[in-house]
Amino acid sequence: MTVLDHGDDSGDFAAVAFREEEYWEVDLLPVALTHDLKGLIHALRQQPSISGTIGLVSVGDDFFIIVRVYGGEVSLFLSDVTASVDWQVARDVLDHLDIDQPDDDDLDQVLPAGDLSIVADLGLDEMELGALAGDLDLYPDEVLASISERLGFAQSFQRVLDAMG
Repeated sequence: MTVLDHGDDSGDFAAVAFREEEYWEVDLLPVALTHDLKGLIHALRQQPSISGTIGLVSVGDDFFIIVRVYGGEVSLFLSDVTASVDWQVARDVLDHLDIDQPDDDDLDQVLPAGDLSIVADLGLDEMELGALAGDLDLYPDEVLASISERLGFAQSFQRVLDAMG
């Protein structure tokens, strides 16, 4: 399968959120990790945290990925399975989850894939995450900002996004 070059990735970002003591920290990761699932997981493993390390990835105006590394466990959430048609990193997420790419008949639906309870223990349940992922009026960065607010690290997350320019 050919990896598509989508050219301008100026809207893409990857951030890592982790807890130190009682406070959340958020750092920006290299933009190259928005297209490299294995590299992203490796980077998240480098940041130990008491509640696991959370990767938040926004790819353009198209979709987002949440990755949580907790000990040896890796949980993944992809906001839209149809992104796998155009984006290699979305295909990589589906491969990791052992989910087939959607058929042509399924391309008219925006459906998430993966662990809907990925951050339920931190305050965002499955129903809310599913509703946020399915809200077509929100861009991926807006959904991730909303998620960061519900999890308690909105200020740190916004500071990181503002630093991007």
